Parts: sequence; C-alpha cells; structure tokens
Amino acid sequence: MINPVFEYFPELTQTQREQINMLDALYRDWNSKINVISRKDIDMLYTHHVLHSLAIAKVLQFAKDTKIIDIGTGGGFPGIPLAILFPKCHFTLIDSIGKKVMVAQEVIQALGLTNAVATKSRAEELKGKFDFVVTRAVAPLPTIHGWVKGLVKPGGVNFLPNGIIALKGGNLKEEIAPFGKKVEKWKVSNFYEDEFFEEKYVIFIPMY
Repeated sequence: MINPVFEYFPELTQTQREQINMLDALYRDWNSKINVISRKDIDMLYTHHVLHSLAIAKVLQFAKDTKIIDIGTGGGFPGIPLAILFPKCHFTLIDSIGKKVMVAQEVIQALGLTNAVATKSRAEELKGKFDFVVTRAVAPLPTIHGWVKGLVKPGGVNFLPNGIIALKGGNLKEEIAPFGKKVEKWKVSNFYEDEFFEEKYVIFIPMY
C-alpha cells in the first residue's frame, strides 16, 4: 500500500521518502517505551500525525533559511515532518516534558536531520528570534500568542508575514475572536480526503 504522504506530496526526494518511511518503526519502538502517541493512534501515524503536520506545508512553502519554532512538540509534531519537508529551513522543537523531548531528539538523530534540534523548555523561558511559531493542539490561541509574542521577529521573506501557524480543531470562534480580521483559516479537508480531517484547520495569526 502506498504511503499516504507520498500520495499528497509526490515531489519528495528519495532521501525524504526514506526518512518518512522510517517514522513508523521509530515511533512504534519509542511508543513501546514512552507513550508519546496514543496506543490506538499509532497504526494511523501517517494520516493522524504526519499528514496532519504537513497541512502547514499546503498553506505555506517555507523559504530557505526560515527559522521555525515548534511549541509543545510532544514527540516531534509538527516539527519533525516539516523538517523533513524543508531541509533548508531551521527548526527548534520545544516541550516542557523531558521524556517527550528525548523521543524527539532520538528520532531527529535516527533520521539524520541536521536542520532540527529539540530541547526541554517552555516558550516563555526562551531567548531568540524566529520567523514562525508552529503548534498543534497545545493551548488556546490567545494563550499561545501571549507565550510567543517576544519570540517572533517582524517582517519576513515568506508568502505570509511572520507569525503563528497553528493546527486546531473544532469550533474556533471564541479562540480567534480576539484577533479580528487578521486571522486566516484554511480547512485541512480541502487538502486531504480522509474524514479524519473534517473540522480541522490551519490557522494563521500575524504577529505585527
């Protein structure tokens, strides 16, 4: 059976395909030691986690040397799939739970990704400047905005200005209300056919 990632991203190089294919065995192995993905979800890794993460790439193709921080990465989502897809960008993955960060570090090393690092930290403790914050179902958008407002530098060289790109689900009316007309929203079901993606969105909030 063809990997569903290849169906939606046919332009991947041989190296990228090999890295994507390695994810299943890596996460099964780590999941048997440290539960980073729910047991019932591990069989749906490519749809529920990898493709979901890569929905961000359907909205924005990051330019070379873009610096991206993944807040609350858990075992490495969306940061690791995005780092595979954009080898010329720089990814910093953070989470406050050390054992999850260790899994992300080990997966990064096993894949040979030289453009990604994972570290145990909270967003509000970080120093540094990034072009984009990416995140998946970590906290309400106003909370995330508060955490990262000092981390994103103004301007940008991408199709979208620098800001937050969040993968969210369900009714988001209250969450996005504080940001008014600045918010952009895309339905993930417009990119992928699987019913899992109904009621899932990519949300963009510019920081300036």
